Amino acid sequence: MSTIVAPSLLSADFGNLRNDLEMINRSQADWLHLDIMDGVFVPNISFGFPVLKYVAKYCTKPLDLHLMIVEPEKFMDRFQELGVATYNVHFEACRHLNRTIFEIKNRGMKAAVTLNPSTPVSMLNDVIRDVDMVLLMTVNPGFGGQKFIEHSIEKVKELRQLITESGSKALIEVDGGVTFETAPRLVKAGVDVLVSGNTVFSAPDPEQAILELKKL
Repeated sequence: MSTIVAPSLLSADFGNLRNDLEMINRSQADWLHLDIMDGVFVPNISFGFPVLKYVAKYCTKPLDLHLMIVEPEKFMDRFQELGVATYNVHFEACRHLNRTIFEIKNRGMKAAVTLNPSTPVSMLNDVIRDVDMVLLMTVNPGFGGQKFIEHSIEKVKELRQLITESGSKALIEVDGGVTFETAPRLVKAGVDVLVSGNTVFSAPDPEQAILELKKL
């Protein structure tokens, strides 16, 4: 099975968004990753429903939603209406994570949980069998183009061990500093899904960059 590649819309050219969406549609990308920031949970603001409605209208790839916001459970119905495939919430933002996971699934979306770099994998012990995916942040969330945190490799291995030992079917996704140097190491450590922003959208040939990542 080839690596799943989810280019991050955050690095797209918003002045030519339709062109970038059409490139994603043509490409071998599996999903489109949507980083939603509120300026509260993370020190930045990205984009909201007016942009997302446009993206959902024109993008033919499954939408991989990553909510870097407080109270991420508030918007389930609206994101379900947009056709979001995967609803990804931060462990650190959910008071009642188990309830949130099941509410996501009850709406027909896949449930994913994200861990910040400083949050240990062991925090997922009680929910690992219930989630469809775990996203490990390999930079501190809030900004694109940050330097990869080296300890992330060991964290991926630890998560892979937890998934195997628990019998979970969860995929492992990583986001942050995914380049042609770090991506092969992440895949070797056990990653299933690569989120890549700058490496894809800043490439001379973004479609070829996506294809190269899928070959890992």
